[in-house]
Amino acid sequence: MKIAVLFPGQGSQFLGMGREFIDSDSDCAAIMKMAASVCDFPLESLCQEGPMEELTRAIHLQPAITVTNLICYQGLKRAWGDSLSAACFAGHSLGEYSALCAAGVLSVEDTIRLVIKRGALMEREGQKNPGGMRAVIGKTIDEVEEIIAECSGAGIVTAANYNTELQIVISGSIDGLDSVEKIATMDGARVIPLAVSVANHSPLVAEAVPDFSDFMSGVSFNKPATPVYFNVSAKPEQDTDKIKEMMASQIASRVRWFEIISTMIDEGVDTFIEVGPKTVLKGMMRKIAPKGYSYKALQFDTPEGLAKCMDKLG
Repeated sequence: MKIAVLFPGQGSQFLGMGREFIDSDSDCAAIMKMAASVCDFPLESLCQEGPMEELTRAIHLQPAITVTNLICYQGLKRAWGDSLSAACFAGHSLGEYSALCAAGVLSVEDTIRLVIKRGALMEREGQKNPGGMRAVIGKTIDEVEEIIAECSGAGIVTAANYNTELQIVISGSIDGLDSVEKIATMDGARVIPLAVSVANHSPLVAEAVPDFSDFMSGVSFNKPATPVYFNVSAKPEQDTDKIKEMMASQIASRVRWFEIISTMIDEGVDTFIEVGPKTVLKGMMRKIAPKGYSYKALQFDTPEGLAKCMDKLG
């Protein structure tokens, strides 16, 4: 059994996430308390009680999702003890910070500090350059790129998330997104708007990159103790300077999730555990794994879900 631990990003939130772990495990409660102490807003009450419109603001949501992922991972480490361990980590977009923390690259406190700053900068860019994101279902990355090229001049739009072979998320200005959607739907694709007001992973947020890079220069990064597959390259990296460069550019770069999971499969990973709220990444696994490949895709965000996970791991 070769295990990959995967962490979700924005879009997986729900009110009450992480509550059962916090209530039942003092180490999990301590992670929330520490994270809340770094924030200048009531992180725990936002996670538990909302309101949802405040939770979903990037400046609040990025630390909220991240602390929930880390709380769930603390539960997993306790359950595993010395008997099991991850062969590798990855996180989808924002989830990459949870992966870095789990791999020993960042402390919990620095992880939270970074995602607070990242959220603030991305929210700033979203206010300056309004836009959105939409999922295109039924077209390959090459087909989406061709449609984007056809729409040149109609607004800013880019293929932002390469999630599965036939699920590509586009990001950009509303006029650009509308132009791509019109052609894609005429050509048989389904286009689903995502509940975000920031054109993440597009040129519209690129001005956040140098400011985030400057902030990150004051944060200590260690070499990963366990391989992390990075969104920007779809490969592991050990050089901490290159990791910092990638984590800054990731804000405006493509999330290469399909390539990450495909590479893990090629390298013999046969068990994928989504650690954090909801089942977005587990759902993608069914569309990424090649026909006939034998694997387990698991997920948990509560102690009860973790217990079921452990049973399936045998």
